[in-house]
This record gives sequence, structure tokens and C-alpha cells, in this order.
Amino acid sequence: MQDLTQGSISKHIVRLAAPMAAGMIFQTLYVLIDLYFVTRLGDAAIAGVGAAANVQFVVLALTQILNVGTMVLISHAAGRRDQADATVVFNQSVLLAASCAALTLIGGYTLTGAYIRTVAADAETAAAGATYLRYYLPGLALQFAMVTMGAALRGTGITKPTMIVQVLTVVLNAVLAPLLIAGWGTGKPLGVAGAGLASSISIAAGVLMLLVYFIRSEKYVAFDAAHFRARMDQWQRILRIGLPAGGEFALMSVFIALNYFIIRDFGAHAQAGYSVGSRVMQSIFLPAMAIAFAAAPVAGQNVGAGKPERARETFSKAALLGSAVMLVLTVVCQFRSELFLAPFAGDDPEVLSVGAEFLRIISLNFIASGIIFTCSGMFQALGNTLPSLISSGSRFLTFALPALWLASRPSFQLRHLWYLSVVTVFLQMLTSLWLMRREFGRTLQVAKGQPVPFAA
Repeated sequence: MQDLTQGSISKHIVRLAAPMAAGMIFQTLYVLIDLYFVTRLGDAAIAGVGAAANVQFVVLALTQILNVGTMVLISHAAGRRDQADATVVFNQSVLLAASCAALTLIGGYTLTGAYIRTVAADAETAAAGATYLRYYLPGLALQFAMVTMGAALRGTGITKPTMIVQVLTVVLNAVLAPLLIAGWGTGKPLGVAGAGLASSISIAAGVLMLLVYFIRSEKYVAFDAAHFRARMDQWQRILRIGLPAGGEFALMSVFIALNYFIIRDFGAHAQAGYSVGSRVMQSIFLPAMAIAFAAAPVAGQNVGAGKPERARETFSKAALLGSAVMLVLTVVCQFRSELFLAPFAGDDPEVLSVGAEFLRIISLNFIASGIIFTCSGMFQALGNTLPSLISSGSRFLTFALPALWLASRPSFQLRHLWYLSVVTVFLQMLTSLWLMRREFGRTLQVAKGQPVPFAA
């Protein structure tokens, strides 16, 4: 375990964020590697994989429940030096992960066809998306185990093992993708089915590697057969913190599905351009997300240790670091967005044009998004993730209905949808900051019992 209640807060954030950012970038490469090879199969394949990959956000929403609930409770336990409670939380989280994996497989194989037919632009796109998703579902189910073990390590201030495993699994995926998708060396190309299968095999290898690490090296939290019995009181602790965080990610999935639904009348090339642009945008967000996710265990341990002033300082430092990173990325996207998109847009100039316009406009809200991520990380550290869900819900209200109204207008253009997204993200940022100030005043208390002043 790493003690995050002493020493420089900025150094703790950077030390945790650097391997987390690397691991998250490599994790995102699962989809980008698939897209790179799938682009050789045509617009319908690109759009189908992009639409199917949105299901990943649904799974991310479920894994986020375990991720946040486990990390917060273990970081609080580590802050107050309660190893026994950390062990109980970890093992109960493992049981929850197994249950969620089973539900993912059952629900995924049952609903795949209906979902893809709803969002796909045409029958060819729907067929490609359904095939990809059926082969990718085992990997998505295994994500629960990987996330649970990674969250436990993050709560104790350790991120390197998770990063190393993620890098190795992406390397494996990069090797398998051309073999299975294009049939390099085998002469038997599987197309989009190979893309999903390559990811599933790679994730399975990653779970196995983390499992070996826990058995051989992890000492603070470990598998304990004595706790392998479902305890509803512990599940409630995890779910109380994790469910709102999962709901926040679920809303992201709704936003993306709504965008696919609205732009499907523009054809497969528009959906493909949006698919590539949105995946690249998610990769660009990763450094700021890593800073926010690193701030959560730092602040969480200090909350558990009864050091509210350090928790407050963590928010200020993380917000500053995140905004600086996002400012640089905004400038790059304003002038050279095509650099990010060219490897994944294939030879279709229409796909590249849609993706480049999307990225240029959306980059206007990068700084606001970074601040939203930081607020979400701090809500996790405080053990109350409901404000994050409220903030995301406020954006849904300001985006969904205006987007559907715009789409019904004869003069509707795709850029209208992107500009609406920028405006609603700024409104969400203001909502998050207001809720953050309110939560600091309510939750962080100094020794004399007075509310801690808000510092931003």
C-alpha cells in the first residue's frame, strides 16, 4: 500500500496518473486497433463496429459501479489503516463482478440484434455490428474481473501493475487483429468477427495476468475464501457509492446512441465519420480522466484519515493540471484534427471530413470536460457520487430534446448537433462546480465541526 496522506499532493497525483493514463490509452486502443483493420472492409463495417462498440459504454457503466464503489471503500479503509475492511470489500466486489459478467453475457446475446437494427443506417451495417458484438461480448464480460482487481489496487495507491497488464493485452490484440481480421499468415480472414474475437482473447489474457499478480504479490488486499459468501450489507455499501457513478456512464451511452440515431439519415459515411471522431475524442480525454481518477484515491485516503484540508487541495491541484493538459489538446485539434483521424478514416474523404469537423467543434469543450472529470473524481473521494449523476442528468435534459428538435428541421446539419453538445457541456461544468462547492461545505469538516471553506 502507498500512503497518500503524507507528502506532496501534486507528486502523488502525477505518480498515479502517469501509469493510469498509459494504461487507459492502451485500453482504448482495443477499439482503435479494431477500427484500423476494419477500415479496409468498407464504410458499413466501420459504422457497424462503431455502433456495436457503444455497447462497451453500457458495460463500462456497470463496471464503473464496481470500480468506484470498490476504490472508494478501500481508499477510505487504507486511510484509516483498516486492512480487514479492505479485504472484505475486495472479496465481495469479486462476487459482484462474477454476477455482472453472467448478466452481461445473457443480456448481450439476447438483445444484440434488436439494438443494432435500431441504430444502424442500413442492413449491411447492422449485420457487421451484430457479428462484431457477438464475438466481443466474452471480452466485455471479463472486464468486470479486470476492473475489480484494478480498483482495489488503485484504492491502495498502486497503479503500475494494472498499466503493465493493459499494455501487454493491447500488444496481444495488435498481434491477433491482423491475423484474425485480415487473415495474415492464416489465409482465413474473419472480418469483423476477428476484430471482436481478438479483443476477447486479449482481455482474457489480461485477467489471467492480474489474477497471477494478486496470488503471488499483492499483500494488502487478497483473495480470501472465508469471504466468498454474498453479504448484502457489503454489497449495499459498494452499490450505494457505485450505482450513481454507473448511471453517469450509462448516460454517456445514451448520448452516443442518440447521436447515432439522429445522424443515421445522413448515411453510413456520416456514422463512420462520427464513429472514428468520437473514438479519437475519447482517447484525447484520457490524460484528463487519468488525472481525475488519480485524484480520487489521493483525496479518498485523506478523507478516511480525517485530513479535509488535503482533500480540498487535491481538487485544486487536479483541476489545474487537467485544464492545462486539455488546453494543449484543444489547440492541436483546432488546427490539425486530421492528424488524429487519418489512420482510422480509411480512403474515404467524406468519413475524414465528418470526423475532422466533429473533432474541431467538440474540442471547444475540452477544458470544461476536464473540470467535469475532476469534479466526478472528487465526488467519488467524498463517498457521494450522486452529484455526478445529477450533473450528467442535467446535460441530458439540455441536450436530448433540443437535438431531436434540430434534427426535425429541414435545414439541419451535423455541425448543429456538435455545437449544441459544446453548449450543454459548459452548462454541465457550471452545474458540477456548484454541486462540488455544496458537497465540500456539507461533507468536509474541520476539527471544530465547522464546514471547510470552498477553494477553487
